[in-house]
Amino acid sequence: MNPLSSLVGVIGATLSLVTASPALSVSLSPVTVKQGHISVLVEGSGPDIVLIPGLASSYEVWADLASRLRQTHRLHLVQVAGFAGSPAVSDPDRKVAAPTAEAIAEYIRSQRLEAPDIIGHSLGGEVALMLGARHPDQVGRLMIVDALPFYTLLIAPSATSEAAIPHAAATRDAMIAATPEQAEAMQHASIARLVKTEAFRPSLAAAGMSSDRKTVADAMYELMVTDLRPELGRIKAPVEVVYAYDPLYGIDASNVDAMYRNAYVSTPNISFRRIDGSFHFIMLDQSELFAAAVIEFLNQ
Repeated sequence: MNPLSSLVGVIGATLSLVTASPALSVSLSPVTVKQGHISVLVEGSGPDIVLIPGLASSYEVWADLASRLRQTHRLHLVQVAGFAGSPAVSDPDRKVAAPTAEAIAEYIRSQRLEAPDIIGHSLGGEVALMLGARHPDQVGRLMIVDALPFYTLLIAPSATSEAAIPHAAATRDAMIAATPEQAEAMQHASIARLVKTEAFRPSLAAAGMSSDRKTVADAMYELMVTDLRPELGRIKAPVEVVYAYDPLYGIDASNVDAMYRNAYVSTPNISFRRIDGSFHFIMLDQSELFAAAVIEFLNQ
């Protein structure tokens, strides 16, 4: 979720809702593997990369990037249960990001992947941080795309997890209670804040509308109350945070820069890259610049 207009748009408007050795990696026809809270589409050959989409998104958000990488890497495209038409999975704690992280960790173990690189967007970025902090020896480099370790910082820079609970609960309940007409209207309003390129808006809105509403509401609550900053020091892997900026945000770019650096101050080995002229979905609004950033990240 991107700073300010995007993330605030999600919180308000979302009511609408490794690297394995190339010698060991064989060329694969696309195959889907199910693992608890996730399913994974595997394609390509080479070093392993796990790509995790965001809230109410399909792995199709990575389509352009995947077309560039599948000849040189083995891609593990994660689909979170309950998002974009995939069947929902009940969780007793009403969480989405945390069990998704555990499912990916188990997937990495079961598939015998050796420290795959992880790229996560939005909620997927939070999942990537959980993997890095809670399973530091299982992952390689982490690329966090337009995500913060505590999303409520966008509303209140001095917020705490406990203080965020009332607003998060109200947001979750309102999302669940919305009529279908309200949900659709708010979905389209939210997407307009999240992707600048109009051509991509219909498919993103459709993914949101086909997501399980309770799953999305629970995920939104979890994002708003989960503060991963105390865990960031456990991450051993190099971390690169890629984030968006556009003058339409209505604030100075230096303020966005400062927000990200302050949020990740306790992360040991971290770098930052800002991509201008984009809203939240950087991989769609600035596909060339984003792909170049990923390729540079992979070649480090």
